[in-house]
Amino acid sequence: MQDKIFETVDAYIDGLFASEDMILETIRDRARDAGLPEIEVSAGQGKFLYLMAKLTGATRMLEVGTLGGYSTVWMARALPAGGQMTTLELDRAHAAFARETFRLAGLDDVCRVIEGAALESLQALQGPFDLAFLDANKDQYPDYLEEAARLLAPGGLLLADNVIRKGAVIEPPVDDVMARGAAEFNRRLSSHPQFESIVLQQVGRKGHDGLAIARKRA
Repeated sequence: MQDKIFETVDAYIDGLFASEDMILETIRDRARDAGLPEIEVSAGQGKFLYLMAKLTGATRMLEVGTLGGYSTVWMARALPAGGQMTTLELDRAHAAFARETFRLAGLDDVCRVIEGAALESLQALQGPFDLAFLDANKDQYPDYLEEAARLLAPGGLLLADNVIRKGAVIEPPVDDVMARGAAEFNRRLSSHPQFESIVLQQVGRKGHDGLAIARKRA
C-alpha cells in the first residue's frame, strides 16, 4: 500500500510539473518497443536534471550511461545556443539507438555519443564541464568520481543516480557489487576535498533509491 501511494504521488507530480511532450513520449515508446531495459529516469527526474542544468547555466555537460538517450534529451534541452552534451555508452546498439533519439529530438548537432568503456572514455576527455551526471554501473562509481573531480570546472555540479539501492548501501551484501560500489562512492564523496555534497533519498514509481548532489569547490 505504501509503494502505491509513492507511485500515485509520482504520477501527480509528473502530471503537474513534468508532462512529456510528443518527442519524449516517442523516445520512451521506441525504447520499450526495442526491448531496452526500462531503467531510464522518470519524467520528474528528467525535469529535475533539466532544472539543475538551467540553474547552473551549464554550457558543457557530461553524462555517463546513455541507454536510449531519454535523460540526455532532458538535459540537452537546457543548453544555451552553442552548448554541447557529451554522453558515454558501453553498448554499441544502445549508442546507435540514442543517436536516432537525438535526431528525432532535433538535438543531433548538440549531443555527442562516445562508445566504449566509460572509465577509458572519461580518462581520454578534457574538461572543463559544468555538469556531470552519473547513471551507469555503480561498481565503478568510485573511479568515475575521481574523473569527475578532474573534469568539472570549479563550481561545477555532479549528480549521481541510484546511490541508496533500497538501503543496501548501509550494509552491502558481499555479492552485490552495485551496492558495494555505491556505498564506497558515497563514503568517498562525503569526505572528498574537492566537493561539498549531500545525498537525497528518493521514493516513487522506480522504488527506493537516492541521488547524490555535489558541487566542486572553487
